[in-house]
Amino acid sequence: MKNIRYIITLLNCLLLVGFSYANYSAPKDSAADYYTVENIPLPEGLIAETGAIGFMPDGRFIACFHRGEIMTYNLKTKQWKLFAEGMHDPLGILVVNNREIIIMQRPELTRIRDTDGDGVADDYETVTDDFGMSGNYHEFAFGPVADKKGNLFIALNLASNGAGIRNEIRGKYDSLSRPGRMYSCVPYRGWIMKLTKDGKLHPYAVGFRSPNTMGIDSQDRLFVTDNQGDWLGTSKLFHVEEGKFYGHPAGLIWKEDFPRVVPIKLPVATLDSMRTKESVQFPHGYFANSATQPIWDNTNGKFGPFTGQMLVGDMDHKYAMRVLLEEVGGALQGACIPMNFGSKMRIGNNRLVFAPDGSLWVGQNDHGWAGSRGIQKITWKGKTHLDIMAMNLTKTGFDLTFTLPLNEDAAKDLANYKFKRYYYEYHQAYGSKQFDLQEIPVKSLKLSADRKKVSIELADMKAGYVYELQAGDLKTNDEKYLFNKIICYSLNKTLE
Repeated sequence: MKNIRYIITLLNCLLLVGFSYANYSAPKDSAADYYTVENIPLPEGLIAETGAIGFMPDGRFIACFHRGEIMTYNLKTKQWKLFAEGMHDPLGILVVNNREIIIMQRPELTRIRDTDGDGVADDYETVTDDFGMSGNYHEFAFGPVADKKGNLFIALNLASNGAGIRNEIRGKYDSLSRPGRMYSCVPYRGWIMKLTKDGKLHPYAVGFRSPNTMGIDSQDRLFVTDNQGDWLGTSKLFHVEEGKFYGHPAGLIWKEDFPRVVPIKLPVATLDSMRTKESVQFPHGYFANSATQPIWDNTNGKFGPFTGQMLVGDMDHKYAMRVLLEEVGGALQGACIPMNFGSKMRIGNNRLVFAPDGSLWVGQNDHGWAGSRGIQKITWKGKTHLDIMAMNLTKTGFDLTFTLPLNEDAAKDLANYKFKRYYYEYHQAYGSKQFDLQEIPVKSLKLSADRKKVSIELADMKAGYVYELQAGDLKTNDEKYLFNKIICYSLNKTLE
């Protein structure tokens, strides 16, 4: 009898489960409906910590790996070939032509050539090594990127007090920066450097901690990402201009007119008054922990509707970030929003490049901390999803522009727009909590005639804050739902 009751109970449970699944509705929209993520097979035995990637004019993919290998990949034959080896932690590449590349490795910027056309490099030339090395493990080097005039830019990491320096160093030693978590005891750690066409390396801008890495846009503007840490409350994107100071004081000792004082002993208010602020802050933890390479969608619509926009990688999340910049008061500021490609994307997204066919290739790295290893290819399926195309500042709030027309009832529902604001403190300590965190009520909404723009009036607008929007169930009339729901605007300046 007990067995019969057990069987009846089990059948009832199965019926309930069946009923539940029959009535279960999966999410109507997801990133996987719009993007395909493919793992690129790698040579057996390769430690695939990816430091740099690119495409050659003939369509070959080229990648640098942490242990020093540089390899090409033929997309048609799906075969890898060793192009060069012996590099020391290569973290940047500039493709010159089908036979020549420039590599940023730890000790130098190196030109590598395949002179006989057999696909294997046979000529290695030092472009510049005119910067210091103490041997500290944290002295990474990034770049190069080239402007339209033919100048090259590289970025030099600070050293870390998590380890010491070697007995034999390169460059002049200066102990003034040794106090503190990160330091610059040899030139020009914490600097962006400019290599002019005459082969001379010049200090360009200072104030960086771990600038992984750089990009130059179509207007020849230089952008640098920097990673959260001491003097950086959260990871940031900077628009970098010559002669300016961007916040981390350690490298100031190599500035010609800087007084002979320990930089971090200057009052915080003094340093704050000297620095040029970031264009965008990437909120730490849930948005970006370690921002990586900025690139631009140059695919002319082959990767979706975001042509011309900036993408930035991150080491700790399964997405890239879109950056939506605008000029306010003579400086660039703007918003960041996740660009989700689905659960198959890995973390550790260190390097990004668009292929000739418009697909996005991502090189992953864990570098001993966090992340993963390998290379992935992301392809757009040709359908446009509902997303925030632009976020523009107004005198009373923001205009949100969407990729598709919104459902009117959802768009006009105030509950679908939850704003809060906060700021990260500029201080010597590692990172920063969110200060003065408060919700900002939405006073009114206005939907445009084409239903693609929502004008939002907020109860208060104040410079110096990150304004974070958590969107609700915004959708289109044909049930496409917004799945990238969080967007953050760095409000450095308000409109007069």
